[in-house]
Amino acid sequence: MNAPVRSFTGVERAAVLMMLVGEEEAAQILQKLEPEEVRQLGKAMFAVADVSEDDMAMVLDDFVDRARQRSAVTFDPRPKVEAVMNRALGPAKADSVLQRITPPEAACELEMLSWMDASEIAAMLEKEHPQIAAVMIANLDPAVAGQVLEQLPPEAQPDILHRVAKLGPITPEAVETLKAVLANRAGGGARQAGVTLGGTREAAKILSGARKATEQRVMPKLFKLDRDTAKQIEEAMFVFENLLEMDDKNLGTLIRNVDGDILVKALKGLDETARGRILGCMSARAADGIRDEMEARGPTKLAEVMEAQKAMIAIARNLAKDGTIQMGAGGDDDYV
Repeated sequence: MNAPVRSFTGVERAAVLMMLVGEEEAAQILQKLEPEEVRQLGKAMFAVADVSEDDMAMVLDDFVDRARQRSAVTFDPRPKVEAVMNRALGPAKADSVLQRITPPEAACELEMLSWMDASEIAAMLEKEHPQIAAVMIANLDPAVAGQVLEQLPPEAQPDILHRVAKLGPITPEAVETLKAVLANRAGGGARQAGVTLGGTREAAKILSGARKATEQRVMPKLFKLDRDTAKQIEEAMFVFENLLEMDDKNLGTLIRNVDGDILVKALKGLDETARGRILGCMSARAADGIRDEMEARGPTKLAEVMEAQKAMIAIARNLAKDGTIQMGAGGDDDYV
């Protein structure tokens, strides 16, 4: 009697197929995957090492069926577009058009970083100049960057985050210096052009990816270092839509602390769903009053709406700081 056929996940199915192809073909496939995909696939290849013939047949049949259903073919359109443009417009005009329409490529992607754990990157950057650390961190996924930041020395974290917020054009020479640092630690890479990195939004994403304790420790020091930049990072970390993530109790407390004029203007910039979320935390009589006031006022300038929403965010921050409300749904990763 044959053993029952196993149930495989998508990654395990891919792992079975990888075990069946030759080493060269498997290597070519792995080269096209992202680092995390390679890790998952490699782990799954160990897990399916004892796969039976029936299991292999099932996986292969499923692969063939899926292959037959695929009709789309993807390819790099760049050579085709360039050839057509050159033939139609001539080299000079084609080059001018292509410069405006060609999608930008990642000019400063330090690829080796994608293959390293946060702890490895932090250990590598611990003794480097803060500017080098800032540029490398800005190249990471924000969630990973947050983990790296919180593992660096606490006294260095505000300076590094400040440098991330202030990053701008990075010259090709600077990029080569960074790659030399990586080459000494983990490997090299090909020459690439300069690029603009960082900014307050990037710094905000990085800090949001770190634990709340890191944020609470870094932000006060960053305000002392550069108040304007710290304020911009703080504003980028929290937008008006985040208020809607609060539970009814906290949102209701916030609304009771907001002047009616500010509330009316702030709600003008929301769609009906978001508006209903806020009005739903009020009494029916109060909500009807706000709706009537909004209708009576007619069109409101966008600038006034934005100022009112900023005012509500500021009120929410103050209430959160004194413990009156909690912003977010709770847990270590929420912004408070």
